[in-house]
Amino acid sequence: MHISHLHLIDWIIIAVYFIAIIVIGFYTAGRAKTSTDYFLAGRRNSTWIAGIAFLSANMGTLELLGMAGQSYQHGMLTAHFYLIGAIPAMLFLGIFMLPMYYSKKIHSVPAYLYLRFGEATRALNAMAFAIMTLLMAGINMYAMALVLHIFVGWNLYASIYISSITIAIYIGLGGLASAIFSEVLQFFLIWFGLILAMILGVIHIGGWHEVIARVPESYLHLWANTGASADNPLFINWLGLAMGLGFVLGFGYWTTDFLVVQRAMSAKNLKSSQMTPILAAFFKMALPLIVIVPGLLAIALLQKHVIPVPQRSDDALLLILNRYYPPGLLGLGVTALLAGFMAGQAGNVSAFNTVFTFDIYRAHLKKQASDKHYVMVGRIVTIIGILLSIVTAYWAMSMPSIMDYMQALFAIVNAPLLATILLGMFCKRINGFGAFWGLLGGMVISTILFLGLKFNVMPVQIVAFTPLASPMAANFWRAVWAWLITFIVTILLSLLTAKPAVGPIKELVYRLTILPNYRHDVWFRRPGFWASMALFIFIVLNIVFW
Repeated sequence: MHISHLHLIDWIIIAVYFIAIIVIGFYTAGRAKTSTDYFLAGRRNSTWIAGIAFLSANMGTLELLGMAGQSYQHGMLTAHFYLIGAIPAMLFLGIFMLPMYYSKKIHSVPAYLYLRFGEATRALNAMAFAIMTLLMAGINMYAMALVLHIFVGWNLYASIYISSITIAIYIGLGGLASAIFSEVLQFFLIWFGLILAMILGVIHIGGWHEVIARVPESYLHLWANTGASADNPLFINWLGLAMGLGFVLGFGYWTTDFLVVQRAMSAKNLKSSQMTPILAAFFKMALPLIVIVPGLLAIALLQKHVIPVPQRSDDALLLILNRYYPPGLLGLGVTALLAGFMAGQAGNVSAFNTVFTFDIYRAHLKKQASDKHYVMVGRIVTIIGILLSIVTAYWAMSMPSIMDYMQALFAIVNAPLLATILLGMFCKRINGFGAFWGLLGGMVISTILFLGLKFNVMPVQIVAFTPLASPMAANFWRAVWAWLITFIVTILLSLLTAKPAVGPIKELVYRLTILPNYRHDVWFRRPGFWASMALFIFIVLNIVFW
């Protein structure tokens, strides 16, 4: 496809961004002296800093190219990733789950599993999460290199290496603090750099009513066309959306994935930690403006032959930027895309080095070492993680759709983990034996279903109840099966074996934890009030775009 050439002003904007990222790395390096500094940013972040970083860590390829591509393929249904697939889970994390995560001052989600269920369950999840983050990092690495290749003209493979070196420097030096500083910067760059694409596109085509007129009716609703799978472009019914995305994948990602939970745990106190995902929920509901609308615009513009047909659905946002951004703005738009990929990559790498250092290296290889030693290991692991993500970036090149690939990974790792975490937090009868085998069983079942569908060994209706299911719809249903298997196996095996002792699981189970009481605060300072406000807006948006 034809891409505009960058001008001097565009190059200056991109260069300033890369220099700023490196400066942040060197600035935060002096503050990362202890393991808490390096892996949890010293636990001194405010709600606003932690909340923006919480959301920005998720604003990588998934939010930008991936979601715009899904919008181009499936229309308004893609907004469910920002609504039912995110908001209830983010609010649940803030109100109910963070008191358990934060109270023990743990470094990671696998560390919670260790305290609640023992070493075997922790090790299983830590290894699975480490592999998943490397695969996810490869997606971000490839997407970032693709933007540099298309807009800057660099060789695709050289672009991968340049991206890798930049990320290795600023995360290796400052750890999570570097990631959070850069994620806050990237948050604003993404908004200012991409929202103009939506505005200019809508103005050019003649207004929002013209966009609506040129997009198929089935692409313009959240729920109205989900009564039957055949009535919408995603080929899924309301039950599959509600259970697969709204519950299993949504809750599985936002409440158990250490990539985002780590940001909430970096807050300065429990209240700030609880407010982190609640604050992020308000921004999350606004993100469709910069990622869903461009996908719909691409559909409308194709009918007028304003843009060429995307070679991949993930190219939709790139075509919009190329069409509407003049010199200067194009540099800002490219920088915004690069910022999104850097945020996603930084999130994956910082989560990987924390889990590997504490839940694999310290737990199994060197249990007794100085704090300084673990910081050094974290820096080394960061470099190793970057090198391995280069390898996975080559694999990501062969994937037909970024979002399909990512949701397939979530269905294997996060969906079974959700059942394990929920049972552990809300049912004191669950023991380590049941948790381990239930988690392993769910992961194995999800992997078998994935391979069976990928290689056409089994018909898709076995998993998704309809032969019309899209790959994304199949991922939703596969996640439900993985969660259900884990849930049932964990309960049955726990009931057939000994009860866990109450003492070790205090403050790890909801009924055995002294929950925070904010009655001394005025009503508008309580996490519950802001969670209620976010839930109200969430309901209104679903009704308005029904």
